Amino acid sequence: MSDHETHPSPLPFTPRQAMARPLILGSTSRYRRELMERLGLPFEVVAPGVDETPLPTETPRDLALRLALAKARAVARAHPEAVVIGSDQVADLAGQPLGKPGSHERAVEQLRRMRGQTVVFQTALAVVCEAAGFEAVELAPVRVVFRDLSDTEIERYLRLEQPYDCAGSARSEGLGIALLARIDSDDPTALIGLPLIRTCQLLRAAGVELP
Repeated sequence: MSDHETHPSPLPFTPRQAMARPLILGSTSRYRRELMERLGLPFEVVAPGVDETPLPTETPRDLALRLALAKARAVARAHPEAVVIGSDQVADLAGQPLGKPGSHERAVEQLRRMRGQTVVFQTALAVVCEAAGFEAVELAPVRVVFRDLSDTEIERYLRLEQPYDCAGSARSEGLGIALLARIDSDDPTALIGLPLIRTCQLLRAAGVELP
């Protein structure tokens, strides 16, 4: 699967049908919820309840794609008439996945490993509607170059930002931007956790009307 490959259903539904369908974000992430609010569409938030443990030998890219689709499918099974969005992000350091640190100690370890390195934030997006037979998944990778951070900078950043629920410990929409030397992406909000350009593309493919 290429970075820009999409797998839409051959049976997308019409905009008129889509307008009657609820839209659900299958995520507990407040960052994704805030991004979705930018689109001005009414939507619900439902926790997908998916086990996010990586499979043996699974690459960060494949992990993100699998989990995004699993989240969308899990919510769609319970809400078959809805258009469901699932997303997942895995920080990829030379093929090794870096998830949410969950603690100060793990965040320090992550940032020490990433300083001076290029990290690819693999952000995957899936849209599913069971009733319409629609399913599509895409990947929006973001390449980030970290500055050669000192231990003092890492500690100061973590004490101020406490980004323990962010993949790779870097909250780019906040103070985390000061950790970075460069960002390369064609879908800027992908680094925050939900690629809105691709989200709009997939929602349109599913028949949802957007400006």
